[in-house]
Amino acid sequence: MSMKIRFSWVGVAWVMGIAGCGSSADEELTQWMTDQRNSLTPVAQPVTEPKKFQPENYSSNDKLEPFSVQKLTMGMRSDASHAVMNTSLIGPELARRKEYLETFPLDTMSLVGSLLRDGQKVALVRVDKMLYQVRAGAYLGQNFGKVLSVSEGELVLREIVQDTSGDWIERKVTLLLQGENKQ
Repeated sequence: MSMKIRFSWVGVAWVMGIAGCGSSADEELTQWMTDQRNSLTPVAQPVTEPKKFQPENYSSNDKLEPFSVQKLTMGMRSDASHAVMNTSLIGPELARRKEYLETFPLDTMSLVGSLLRDGQKVALVRVDKMLYQVRAGAYLGQNFGKVLSVSEGELVLREIVQDTSGDWIERKVTLLLQGENKQ
């Protein structure tokens, strides 16, 4: 017999041997899975009874009815007084002419120094690699920031911003002196 025919017979015998082993393993595995499935019992916990709803009677006594004209009038008055208060805070800021440094966000500015000019402290503020001289009363940033004071190491501003309810409020912000290594 030639070598080629021997290898083919050996290959056929090997494949037949593997095929014979595979079918019994599949049957064992299938039997084990069936046994496991049958031995498991689902565990269901009982659902608790819902609480019984007890409606309560509405007693208005001396309270206003929620949908009355009086209640609506009171709400409109408080909104109107609130709007007047908001206008008094932001109104003058909207009426004045904007300064150049109000076009930049405050977080892009840094205080790099201060000097005394004509007896008044002047802050040196860097914006986009340019230095600007800023005095008390000047405006900075996009939130109506007015400079309140200039000292050797800080610049204090008052900003007018909207809170979460849409009301205008004042807040103080401080720019601190930046070191030479900060850009």
